Amino acid sequence: MHRIKAYFLLTRPVNVVIGGLSIFMGAFIAGSIQPMRNVLLAMASGSLMAAAANAINDYFDINIDRINKPHRPLAAGHLSPAEAYIFAMWLFLLGILAGSLISWRALVIAIVAFAILYGYSARLKRTMLWGNLSVSFMTALAFIYGGVAVNRFYMSLIPAGFAFLFHLGREIIKDVEDKKGDITENARTLPLVHGNHMAFTVVTSIFIVLIIATIMPYAFGIFGMTYLLVVTIGVDLVMIYVIASMWRDPSPPNLGRISTLLKMDMFVGLIAIYTGRF
Repeated sequence: MHRIKAYFLLTRPVNVVIGGLSIFMGAFIAGSIQPMRNVLLAMASGSLMAAAANAINDYFDINIDRINKPHRPLAAGHLSPAEAYIFAMWLFLLGILAGSLISWRALVIAIVAFAILYGYSARLKRTMLWGNLSVSFMTALAFIYGGVAVNRFYMSLIPAGFAFLFHLGREIIKDVEDKKGDITENARTLPLVHGNHMAFTVVTSIFIVLIIATIMPYAFGIFGMTYLLVVTIGVDLVMIYVIASMWRDPSPPNLGRISTLLKMDMFVGLIAIYTGRF
């Protein structure tokens, strides 16, 4: 594999794009994308931080990925751990610097994000629920970051809440999928401590709460009918399918498939939120 391609894949570009779009949507939902300079800086900052988080995660998870995700650049030996670590640190630094050009609030958020993302990969990921909560909080924070960039973040709390619950459910599904590799690192994830049944019960509860929550902006007149149609057909029905599928077939290949489906469905969720403004 070409080294440039390896570095590119190390960032998990789909996740990076979703992070950048989430920040834009946070600003858009907050009621403004002005000053555009701040919005673009926030998107750049968040995207760099997301890329760094993915790289540092692979650095700390190299042994697990050799079992669960052997195709990833580090696990496959296309980059050395030292190269990945230095790359991640530079990305984190650039992300924080970009945040500092927006405002002191954005700088504080960027620094807090760095601490949480680094702590997640180094330690929290292997603890029960704390790792899941950390990742979910960071995805929610992306929307708030966009709102902060335009000095109006209250409306961004709605998609932030949705993102938190959506990612929390997905992260627990990924924990079940990754049990084989996590055992080798003595991780104490929810499915390893309490079993798949408990993990799936928690995911089901989270997604049911989220489905109900997605209806609330329409019910209270915040978003319109177009939003309701998109979120119901494009997001809620997908979550119902995921619930049924994971109970029916809890095998790692199927869980990996529905985890990928949920990742792709994030784009539909962004579209639903976008239509909510019209």
